[in-house]
Amino acid sequence: MNRSQSANTVPDEPVLPHAPAGLAVGIGCRSGVTLGQIEAAVRAAQAGLAGWTLAQIKAVATLDAKAAEPALLAFCAAHALPLRTFTREQVSALAADALQSAPSAAAQARFGVAGVCEPCARLAANGGPLVRAKLALDGVTVALAAIANSADYVNPNQLQD
Repeated sequence: MNRSQSANTVPDEPVLPHAPAGLAVGIGCRSGVTLGQIEAAVRAAQAGLAGWTLAQIKAVATLDAKAAEPALLAFCAAHALPLRTFTREQVSALAADALQSAPSAAAQARFGVAGVCEPCARLAANGGPLVRAKLALDGVTVALAAIANSADYVNPNQLQD
């Protein structure tokens, strides 16, 4: 019996076909959220991925308009994670059928994009699949994507000028 056939499988738990190189976490948030709010949302999103810990997260991603959000920067610093940002054009170019959640009216009104966390997670994961669709918790949205190909993954911390 394989994992997907196990009687102990939680019905909505994502099943990864193979161990990805790591996870990219896409984060959207209201201005002024706290580090605690971001921590809680990321941990809640990751709780559904049995066996995965914060150590498997290789990058945090968000819209470039959120790049200076203090709590987001504090989360990245606390976990020694790079923050990758994407433009509205990059987010909009991602096909709507590549996302799992309904478009966000707030993201559309404020930034002109259908969503932040899911497309940013997928972009940071080199187009890898979402393994956790958008979770909204206390002013923070989080999605997790499996990094598509470890051989092709570019760690922004290793780039030379």
